[in-house]
Amino acid sequence: MSIAKKLASQTATYGVSSIVGRVLSYLLVPIYTGHFVPAEYGVVTALYAYVSFMNVLFTYGLETTFLRFANRPGADRQELYNRMLTMLVISSLCLTTALGLLARPLVGLLHLPPGTETYIVWMALILGLDAVVALPFARLRLENKARKFATIRLFNILVYVGLNLFFVVLCPAVERSAPGSLLAGLKPLVAAVYNPTLGIGYIFLSNLAASALTLVALWRELLAFRFRWPNLEFLRPVLAYSFPLMLMGLAGIANETLDRLMLPAYLPKGFYPGLSSEAANGVYGACYKLSIFMSLVIQAFRYAAEPFFFAQSTEKNSPATFALVLKWFTLCCAFIFVGISLNLSWIGPLFLRSAVYRTGLGVVPILLLANLFLGVYYNLSVWFKLTDKTYFGTYIGAAGAVLTIVLNLLLIPVLGYMGSAWATLACYFMMAALCWWLGERHFPVPYPMGRLLLWLLGAVGLVVAGQAGIQVLPKSAGYALGMALTLVFIALVYLLEGRQLRRATPLAVRS
Repeated sequence: MSIAKKLASQTATYGVSSIVGRVLSYLLVPIYTGHFVPAEYGVVTALYAYVSFMNVLFTYGLETTFLRFANRPGADRQELYNRMLTMLVISSLCLTTALGLLARPLVGLLHLPPGTETYIVWMALILGLDAVVALPFARLRLENKARKFATIRLFNILVYVGLNLFFVVLCPAVERSAPGSLLAGLKPLVAAVYNPTLGIGYIFLSNLAASALTLVALWRELLAFRFRWPNLEFLRPVLAYSFPLMLMGLAGIANETLDRLMLPAYLPKGFYPGLSSEAANGVYGACYKLSIFMSLVIQAFRYAAEPFFFAQSTEKNSPATFALVLKWFTLCCAFIFVGISLNLSWIGPLFLRSAVYRTGLGVVPILLLANLFLGVYYNLSVWFKLTDKTYFGTYIGAAGAVLTIVLNLLLIPVLGYMGSAWATLACYFMMAALCWWLGERHFPVPYPMGRLLLWLLGAVGLVVAGQAGIQVLPKSAGYALGMALTLVFIALVYLLEGRQLRRATPLAVRS
């Protein structure tokens, strides 16, 4: 098996739970948009945006640090595991307690509706639990226990989705059911566990239950843990590597979520007739979910790629391998960009049940392309992780955050949430370009950038032309055109690039 096929196999194994699980969770979007008004869903969007920042603080780069240090010659993996998990347990307890105590003032500080203090407490508990299990999951990846990794990840999502279906769909239906109907027999059970006034709170409560059960599912990995106080000699190199990764992660989350935090604040009143700024943010957040189909592939790839890149770093032909990986990753993501963008006419209504949410579908192709460049950046970032120059990741991420803030301030008052989408694309493109430029000077890799840019330009041109044709055709003909152009793109990639993929050894050529 070639190295490229080996990585593809690992990506499929480690990422299947993420892809299947996230698809299941995204199936909740039509449920949320059908049961909650945009203003309510806007609260969920904002809270999870803040949680994304806190998740980086809770784990402070220790997952990647553990994988890097554990692959060094002579490393005592059990001792690393004990000391790093001790660090996470202590820091998680402190941070969870602090957030819980500050829940009431945080409601006012974050401009959240009154009565959402309980949601903040639940989210603090979720963050603490997820941080503690981060290292056991990293250990499963390190030890190639892919089946267990995938099973527990999928279990977490199934619990979350199942509880959402129970509390958001089934319980209200039972309460509305007529006497003597099939659902009416469940009323005593529902009355015992369901509080209709909690509303969107059940989204957070379901997440908390899933996180707690995940901790239980990892009991074997946690049973092997021994509390080991990390001394200063241990902390110095670990934090020197992980702290820049944490800053890079914070900048990355800022780039990903600041648009949804800034949009309600800087959107002019009445910009979208009939929608408040919070409701417009809910529309944007729901449409953003469709663009995250790209991030499913990126997340699956990252699970496999980090341990793979660290293991391959000592191989003589590793630069050629990294170039080949980037090439096929980019082409696969280009297919997702083309496929979703050209078929939004039927994918949109499938996931966004209410017509008001579908008014924002124009942002989806822009955000898909933005996430594609984010995936390219993750590929290119291998150079500063392998050379232990993680501070470059901080610089690049900070530059992206500054660009995100500036462009959102300039574009939101003029273009609304379309301005936020364009700002996201500009940010991720700049980060990928800057990472490649710096990498060429510190860790040269023969990436076929010219050829990849041509493919991406072709994909963008195909989407623009295809969407123009779809808009003027009858609905059924538009569906057919979208599918046909997607198949044309796949066929072109196979005809022009398929020969290299079938080779037994990787070959990367500059263009």
